[in-house]
Amino acid sequence: MITRMSELFLRTLRDDPADAEVASHKLLIRAGYVRPVGPGLYSWLPLGLKVLRKIEAIIREEMNAIGGQEILFPALLPRAPYETTARWTEYGDTLFRLQDRRDNDYLLGPTHEEMFTLTVKGEYSSYKDFPLILFQIQNKYRDEARPRAGILRGREFLMKDSYSFDIDDDGLKNAYHAHREAYQRIFARLAVRYVIVSAVSGAMGGSASEEFLAESEVGEDTYVRCVESGYAANVEAVITAVPESIPFEGLPEATVYETGNTPTIATLVDWANSAELGRTVTAADTLKNVLMKVRAPGGDWELLAIGVPGDREVDEKRLGAALEPAEFAMIDDADFAKYPFLKKGYIGPKGLLANGVRYLVDPRVVDGTAWITGADEIGKHVVDLVAGRDFVADGTIEAAEVREGDPSPDGAGPLVSARGIEIGHVFQLGRKYADAFSADVLGEDGKPVRLTMGSYGIGVSRMVAVIAEQQHDELGLRWPSAVSPFDVHVVIANKDPEARAGATELAADLDRLGVDVLLDDRTASPGVKFKDAELLGVPWIVVVGRGWADGVVELRDRFSGDKRDVAAASATEEILAAIR
Repeated sequence: MITRMSELFLRTLRDDPADAEVASHKLLIRAGYVRPVGPGLYSWLPLGLKVLRKIEAIIREEMNAIGGQEILFPALLPRAPYETTARWTEYGDTLFRLQDRRDNDYLLGPTHEEMFTLTVKGEYSSYKDFPLILFQIQNKYRDEARPRAGILRGREFLMKDSYSFDIDDDGLKNAYHAHREAYQRIFARLAVRYVIVSAVSGAMGGSASEEFLAESEVGEDTYVRCVESGYAANVEAVITAVPESIPFEGLPEATVYETGNTPTIATLVDWANSAELGRTVTAADTLKNVLMKVRAPGGDWELLAIGVPGDREVDEKRLGAALEPAEFAMIDDADFAKYPFLKKGYIGPKGLLANGVRYLVDPRVVDGTAWITGADEIGKHVVDLVAGRDFVADGTIEAAEVREGDPSPDGAGPLVSARGIEIGHVFQLGRKYADAFSADVLGEDGKPVRLTMGSYGIGVSRMVAVIAEQQHDELGLRWPSAVSPFDVHVVIANKDPEARAGATELAADLDRLGVDVLLDDRTASPGVKFKDAELLGVPWIVVVGRGWADGVVELRDRFSGDKRDVAAASATEEILAAIR
């Protein structure tokens, strides 16, 4: 059926929304694909919903192709299963919690591992029922503290989540790789530029984990890769290249110095280079001790100190991933007052360890490395404090920032950094959720076998914004044909009744051949129609205008910007050949 713009529920906007920061947010609202209804909440209008449904269809086809079976859970879920896995607490403030009229606790589902596990446990009891892949395409809910960038990061979003169930680890690996390959086919069909990076599992749990990141400068995820080897990982998953330990023999003794007013790394380095220590000192020679408090789910706050080279900052994403599922907060002046042994700006390893503060260090702080660090007294630092000889940390932690030029963990060369948007994530969950719910089946030998699981997600609604981010220009959106709301946008740019009749007949011919046509039959000026056509982003635009009297229409390629005249008599065939 031909869609006529005179009847389409659509209003385009000439100006960008005041709160929009990224291109996809601006363009999807201006082009009338979505409309905001509250912070992080959007309505899908007819054009946006068409794009969303096309993406859904591609994902569904590829999931069916690897043997997935689609089911659908409610978004409103009971508390009990999430209590069993501790995620009722672990998710913290990101979880939407509510009560019914009988004061029973519920949540709006952020993810559904618990429900899938319980469902399979309730239905299947024999090894003969496996392997199994179940999936759903369903709305998820997370109470983002700062929803931003439109549908890239909202409080309600559409997601495909699938789960594999197997009786052994070999089966899990097969399902994992089947999903990985299906994702590559999906993103190829969506014409998305992406990278696959090693990742951490976080609250999901499990072992092997990879993210699919769409290349984008506005992405919230930073990843690094090694050009020489192809290694790629998000910053949370990067493992620091650890230097060799240094023998203690011959190392100078630790010495405490009066350093004056030197509470920062910069002032400490200035002092060190004026103190005639016999060498040039840089921030990398100092050991910065960062204090925070951490709390395990349901537990109490405890102090934690992290030692990192002074030329590095603590990366809160890496820190959060390392401490998962515990939450953390940097200590404030009230905390310093509560613990008088903490001398702000002069904290050292010895004072921390002597007072029972858990102390973790960056992996670069290996035995034999000598540091300039706090001496636990105002105005004093210790020089040549040697790790392993003068202090022994409680362990190491991957919390320091990863920088461009750092050595790749595989030793092949330096790392380069880039930004991306997470569009998919695959996990080998293993038996975390099966253990929580005792999901056992009878094995071939008649003995119970615990199921092993994989979890695989794709942000369906996010993909609309991701494609818009990657496929736009200064004029508007440029949809790939696989997801465009229409195949062809026919613009009547002439008030001549014959041209209007000819455009309508051309649209009807295309429609009969299975082409999805948008016909701009409005009485607006040609300039307005052209601007809207460029903004809406249908890949092929057919202009029926002045050339109609000469038997010619214009065919425009929205991607390349190329224009060419085609004979009206053969326009249907030429347009069909172009779009297919």
